[in-house]
Amino acid sequence: MCVCVSRIVRERETGGQPTPPAKLVTMDISGLPVELWRLILSYLHLPDLGRCSMVCRAWYELILSLDNTRWRQLCLGCIECRHPNWPNQPDVEPQSWREAFKQHYLASKTWSKNTQDLESSNCFYLFRRKKDRRVLCVGPGYEFESLRVALAAANPYDRIVLLPGVYEEQSEIVLKVPVEIVGQGKLGDVALLVSIDQHCQTTRLCNVVFMPAWFTPVVYKTTSGHVQFDNCNFENGQLQIHAPGTCQVKFCTFNQCSINFHSVALCVLENCEFIGSENASVTVEGSPTSDRNWACKHLTMLAKSRSVLLQAPDSSSCSRSKHEDWGDSPVGNIRTCEIVVGGDHSNLPPALRTPPALEQTCEKEAELNGNLYTAKEGEAMTLDTDSSDSELSTGSENEGDDQSMYKLSYQAHSLSHMLTKVIYSRPQTNGLNALQNDFELKSLEQELQRDKEAQSLANSLQGCLIRRCLFRDGKGGIFVCSQGQAKMEGSIFRDLTYAVRCIQSSKVIMLKNDIHHCKASGIFLRLSAGGLIADNNIHSNCEAGVDIRKGASPLILCNKIHSGLRSGIVVLGNGKGIIRSNQIYGNKEAGIYILYNGNPIVSGNHIFQGLAAGIAVNENGRGQIIENVIRENQWGGADIRRGGDPVLRNNLICCGYSDGVVVGERGKGLIEGNTIYGNKGCGVWIMASSLPHITNNQIGHNSIYGVAVFCRKDDANDYLANQGGNESFNDEGEAAIWENDLDSEDERFASRRLISVALVESNSINHNGAAGLYIKSSEALNIIANAIHANQDSGVTVFQSTQLTRIANNSISCNSLGGILVETECRVELRGNGIYDNSSHGIACKGDGAIVENDIIGNLGCGLKLLQTANMKVTKNRIQALQDYGILILDQTKGLVQDNLIYQGKSKKNILQQVSNAEDCIVQNNKLLTFKRKSDIAWTLENPPARPHIEVTARGVSTATNSQRVTTMTTRFAARVDGGCHNNGSIFCTIL
Repeated sequence: MCVCVSRIVRERETGGQPTPPAKLVTMDISGLPVELWRLILSYLHLPDLGRCSMVCRAWYELILSLDNTRWRQLCLGCIECRHPNWPNQPDVEPQSWREAFKQHYLASKTWSKNTQDLESSNCFYLFRRKKDRRVLCVGPGYEFESLRVALAAANPYDRIVLLPGVYEEQSEIVLKVPVEIVGQGKLGDVALLVSIDQHCQTTRLCNVVFMPAWFTPVVYKTTSGHVQFDNCNFENGQLQIHAPGTCQVKFCTFNQCSINFHSVALCVLENCEFIGSENASVTVEGSPTSDRNWACKHLTMLAKSRSVLLQAPDSSSCSRSKHEDWGDSPVGNIRTCEIVVGGDHSNLPPALRTPPALEQTCEKEAELNGNLYTAKEGEAMTLDTDSSDSELSTGSENEGDDQSMYKLSYQAHSLSHMLTKVIYSRPQTNGLNALQNDFELKSLEQELQRDKEAQSLANSLQGCLIRRCLFRDGKGGIFVCSQGQAKMEGSIFRDLTYAVRCIQSSKVIMLKNDIHHCKASGIFLRLSAGGLIADNNIHSNCEAGVDIRKGASPLILCNKIHSGLRSGIVVLGNGKGIIRSNQIYGNKEAGIYILYNGNPIVSGNHIFQGLAAGIAVNENGRGQIIENVIRENQWGGADIRRGGDPVLRNNLICCGYSDGVVVGERGKGLIEGNTIYGNKGCGVWIMASSLPHITNNQIGHNSIYGVAVFCRKDDANDYLANQGGNESFNDEGEAAIWENDLDSEDERFASRRLISVALVESNSINHNGAAGLYIKSSEALNIIANAIHANQDSGVTVFQSTQLTRIANNSISCNSLGGILVETECRVELRGNGIYDNSSHGIACKGDGAIVENDIIGNLGCGLKLLQTANMKVTKNRIQALQDYGILILDQTKGLVQDNLIYQGKSKKNILQQVSNAEDCIVQNNKLLTFKRKSDIAWTLENPPARPHIEVTARGVSTATNSQRVTTMTTRFAARVDGGCHNNGSIFCTIL
């Protein structure tokens, strides 16, 4: 039987008197259109709606369908609350007005839920008497003319209603009994100029404006009880909550007013607005107390039921209009990190168009061209590095069968496996698709599932919970100190000096907040502070988005940190932390800047489209930088200098507008296992006085050199002025003297191979736009066990080397010019290399040193060419040139050419010596191996097999024999060479 709505309407018209049963007319819900029922029900009040919903399922669903009409009117018409999404999104409708009204109604009763349960008998609750609550009216012409008088006459849980007016007290009011104080009328009609000290268990204040009394700035204080503020305004005063006291503040405005929490166990601020603070709007001080009062249980349940981790993402927060307010944001799906370089860009959005590969910027010097080419060399072909090199061809595609008889196979040398991993395709093709699959960003849910510590932090509830609040137009947002703990969810911090400051072993948990347009950094962490900063949007700040220093060690997950006027994240002064799965883009300076012994773990981030370096490590900074995508940055993808000593491992560094990795003056670090691909400058750029260890990297398809080693030192002043040297590293005037590194040197290098000379080993350097390896240095350098393949110039060019450069056990093949070029006055040692199938000479040398135990096979020019003032010891090499001389000795060459094995080529040119003084160049005991078609079998490289010979070890590579071991230098030499950089130098250097 359905309830008759006419009965309910009559009861309301007759003052609640029931209609006699004889006059009732029973009506079914299907008797009228639904729209008409909704119109009738829109006149009912809350109790009547409740009765109707209990009749049957059809009536229950009908009441629920009033969500956007009657329930919305009830919610917005309540003087005790505001719009459910105030103050951050007052124009966004809640998912359910009825649910929002229900949650507010339940929360408004929290203050009175402190009745102690009787434990002596479970049935005593049947005899509990309901509290008799009186309503006391305060105002002119009523029983009580002042709040103090009404409080003196109030019984526990009475309701005191303040009529419109201003109520001022000349001395402090002490609350001794729990009461509810409510202002009548609109917010602002009732103003209290008081100072209240709460000494009772609980109190609620609603719809009142608080202003400080003349004798104190404190408008409210509690040291033990629970207080609830609903829909109040606070002007120019302070609230103080001391443990074990607690508070719940909802829909309140704080205008130049602050709240101080001291060692609280749990307090909740929801949907509040903080404006124009002169210091911090909220201060949380002291470790959360273990002495929890009765309200903590109810506050915990309320906090968990409305956690942002349980809420579905709001699609409006990701809308384009909001991104436009935030500033420039990447176009397209930045989660999948689509990478495109070169090729046809016409179908791409402008923000993702990466420039095509640079044309060769280094013109061949006239002298170089004149000395390297003969009439025979005019027939040499430039290899198509996209096709022919993939088959490891040992000559021109046009050569005949007759010439193929002379070929020597070298595919089985020790580095042949590195050539099988080469990405042969140009960047505009699918060459990176397989690589990108390993670098997909993880969501916060995925991170919390795999990291129990992060999950525990995200779910913890201690100290102060600040949810869906707005902090704007003031100095500070939230200040957490002295082991305090605060949690922020879904709040907005804008136009402040700083948003959050956490110091002194305190802990801050920040989830899904917006932090933007701060005059300094968005988030500061100091003095061993920690916590979780996850899924926030941090952008457009004048300094760093997140600033970590002095032993602070936060966990930074899945944030968007972008469009900053300085760096995205700064770690310095022994700052640590874990920075994982963030999108860091569009910042004016380095995406992540590490200096002054900063030592974070940076992994799984996408750092892109920055206006400077992707990651900069400077001033003795350290850190582990692992498995990040660093792309499309204006300066180096990773920039290391001035004592920076990071581990840069397994990153994808690609599509940059300058160099992939820059190791500047006094830079160090282990650069291992990275894919450095498609950058507009060089793959790796190394400057003077640096000591990097570059190993096991894929360095390919970069527009200039694969690896460039230059003598030029940094102009430190220019660099710091652009890269972050003016950042406010001095904290409030303190001297920039950082603590000594807390880790011992043994601990620091426990898993690192110590080196004393810059070392480039075990890299695949291929398909770069100029030389694979270009050296113009005044310091010693070791180049060991690299596969240098199919570059658009020589494999290795040693343009300047006043100290010894050791080039050992490398595979140098299929390069568009020669294998190795050594210029005048350079000191080199070439030992154990395999130099195969290059389009010009195998080795062309004008310098000093030794060429020992190399295989120089299948090159289209001379096998070995010594010219000008070369002074070389050439022994125990295996040499074959198909179309030119095996060894060509010209000009004023000196040295010793002895015990070499020369395989006859098609041209049958073996050794030609045309020198001015034959006594200075000794040629002896060289063996010529001729080929007879009918009697001889095909030639092979054996005893030993094709070089290089490499033994793979746990800590790198070593050579096969003691005679081939490369020693390290114990002395260092640093000098500035006149003339500066090579004119085809780093784009980064050109910017400076």
